[in-house]
Amino acid sequence: MKEVKNVVICGAGMMGNMIALVFSSCPDFNITVWNRREKPCKEVIKDNLEQLRDKGIITDAEIEERLARIAFVFPDKGKEFAEADLIIECVAEVMETKQDLFAELEGICRDDCIFATNTSVMSPTEIAEKCEHKERVVGTHFWNPGHLIPLVEVVKTDATTDEVADTVMDFMAKIGKEPCLCKKDVPGFIANRLQHALWREAISIVERGIADAPTVDRAIKNSFGLRLPQLAPLENSDLVGTDLTYSIHQTVLQAIEDTHEPSPLLKEMMDRNEMGFKTNKGFYDWTDESKAKVSADLNTYLIK
Repeated sequence: MKEVKNVVICGAGMMGNMIALVFSSCPDFNITVWNRREKPCKEVIKDNLEQLRDKGIITDAEIEERLARIAFVFPDKGKEFAEADLIIECVAEVMETKQDLFAELEGICRDDCIFATNTSVMSPTEIAEKCEHKERVVGTHFWNPGHLIPLVEVVKTDATTDEVADTVMDFMAKIGKEPCLCKKDVPGFIANRLQHALWREAISIVERGIADAPTVDRAIKNSFGLRLPQLAPLENSDLVGTDLTYSIHQTVLQAIEDTHEPSPLLKEMMDRNEMGFKTNKGFYDWTDESKAKVSADLNTYLIK
């Protein structure tokens, strides 16, 4: 496998900064964050590191060490790109923007430099469309918040070589992530497909009047949601037995939502401008204080 030493992160938005923060935990790599325009990247990363310090996870000295490992450049693509072993693209979720960036970088980077896209919804195969060396393009989907969620989905395109996928899987493990290989470039990759299968049924239960939104969420949080980190679905199936899983599915799958279209309830909510946090009304009523509490509680929970 190829050795990864020099890493460039393209795009200094929320995910780009969080990925740089993750990489900074390892002194073995040279990390550069590139952006088209100057942004207060270092301050954003420092704020998140200080949150970890306040929870007793790192020290002030470690914060300074980690910030010192990250270089910030804009807008030119210089030697950092020419020497890069791995490029991780975190630019806007616009297909042409991503395609054009990788096509441009092919004229700057070495032929053996790996191009990784952090897209959460777009096809890495399509993102690689304008590249000559499509075999070096791979998906690396970090989950938000990128510095607290362990998972990175490594997604093979139709052309990605096994060596490229194996190299990226190995690199992600070295920086302390939990890489999972998605062997096929499919919508939603692995985890989002699972997540939205649950969301579809949760919304359907509300739509059908079986239970209201707080009840649905409370049922999840106080049942299988508690055990999921320790006992995942396929482990659970083996625990109870394939025969019991089969028997349960014979009954329950007939009643579970299986539509391929978004719920009409979502469209009705959008028509009423019930857009969640954006308008302070969705499945719940929100205030600035309650929204801030949800975000803060999530980070505290993940850090713990």
